[in-house]
Amino acid sequence: MSAAQARQSGSTTYLELSQESGGAHKFYEVTVEGLVVSVRYGRIGVDGQRQTSSFATVEKAQAVAAKKIAEKVRKGYAPAVRGQRAARPVTRRQVTSAPSTARATAPVLWRFRTGASAFGIHVDEDRCWVGNQQGSVYNLSHDGEVLAHYSLPDGVKCLVADDFWIYAGCDDGRVYDLSAKVPFAAYEIAAEVDIFWLDIHAGVLNVSDRNGGLTVIDHEDELQWSRNSSGEQGWMVRADERAVYHGHSNGVTAYAADGTRQLWHTATSGNVLFGWQEEDAVYAGTGRRVVQRLAKSSGAVEASYQCDAAVYSCATSPGGRYVFAGDSASSVYCFTADGTRLWKLGTGGGSALSMQYHDERLYLVSTDGSLACVDASEAAINAAQSGTVPVAADIKLAAALPTYAPLTTAASVATVSAVPAAGGGVVVECFEQSGRVRVRVVSDGYEPGWNVQFPRAIRQPGARYVVDALHSSSGGFYRVRGEIRRLV
Repeated sequence: MSAAQARQSGSTTYLELSQESGGAHKFYEVTVEGLVVSVRYGRIGVDGQRQTSSFATVEKAQAVAAKKIAEKVRKGYAPAVRGQRAARPVTRRQVTSAPSTARATAPVLWRFRTGASAFGIHVDEDRCWVGNQQGSVYNLSHDGEVLAHYSLPDGVKCLVADDFWIYAGCDDGRVYDLSAKVPFAAYEIAAEVDIFWLDIHAGVLNVSDRNGGLTVIDHEDELQWSRNSSGEQGWMVRADERAVYHGHSNGVTAYAADGTRQLWHTATSGNVLFGWQEEDAVYAGTGRRVVQRLAKSSGAVEASYQCDAAVYSCATSPGGRYVFAGDSASSVYCFTADGTRLWKLGTGGGSALSMQYHDERLYLVSTDGSLACVDASEAAINAAQSGTVPVAADIKLAAALPTYAPLTTAASVATVSAVPAAGGGVVVECFEQSGRVRVRVVSDGYEPGWNVQFPRAIRQPGARYVVDALHSSSGGFYRVRGEIRRLV
């Protein structure tokens, strides 16, 4: 089929690529208005991302549009009527939560209610992050003060960090960088991948999905490799420089970081519902009431941590000295490294769907949509077991809380006519390479061959932007820190 056969409505060409058996399910639309060519693309049923480019003549604009359409047609896209095909369903994790059978309640210092069931959590030296199924991500201090609100287009599956960059995996098929002043889509997952969980290491994104698939994408959003494990429901993926550890209904499978081979497979006691990692071990929480510690080198089961209900989440203190678990009955546990149970306490809310330990505090996000901060010090736990717990502070939103939405078009970016003085910016430039628009640094003092992880929605060939700062990644590219402004 030639590009000329593609159905056009005025100056707009709309194409779709959909495989009902479970393959691609996405659209591509090109609009020509005089000297301007606009492209909109993404999953069928969503608004998608947009790119706009201007050209010197109408003929040049039409030629570029025809080339874009022809490239998509060669890849299997076909004319379609917008709105006739339904959006691909998104799998949202269905969980139940029973009341805790523990005799005592955990010493919760403060609790913040987000308004919807929450899976995403990340805690670092400075901040706590929580993301819920309404697409809201909140940034809080360790004392519970709510500092910022990010409004994403769909439910948040998980929050992960790569150095000090924070990423949110979203049900719209994108992964958003929340580290810049305004969030932006850093990765877009193929429409056929129903995201369950993700992890990022050195800019490489690892995605596990509903069908037990594992997809690995680099910082430029380009597929590196993919594998299908022996099970389904991939609720665990963890990565380091050596391997990717994939947990699913049949256990945990480790693959070499470059995807060339399977390193080992271990059948766990029950389907894997959550995963954690330390330097030399991965931890799999399962539906059969146990957390199992597996050696990264061989997959051997080194220890088991027995709970009283299905394990929804787990975490460790540094080095794996203590192991924590949250179950489907609203209880939280602490074990020694060898598997000895030290305590079991009620959460005082719902079941913990994700958790993280930091500086003698255990942070939980739960089925009732709360982020709770638990005092996990020995003194506080001993007091809780005897019935003495603090009155948890109920954190409220500030009236003037700033809310940030993702960049969606070039028009949403502020413009400047010059680079700010006193070291206030780094200039980057969009350029075409192998049919894709990439971004490189123009300012002196940076590696000329390194590209920049940059919002795709605002990339235009020849456009220049000023960013507050760029930081190098171990993956051989730069990440943006701070504000992005168009240089005109």
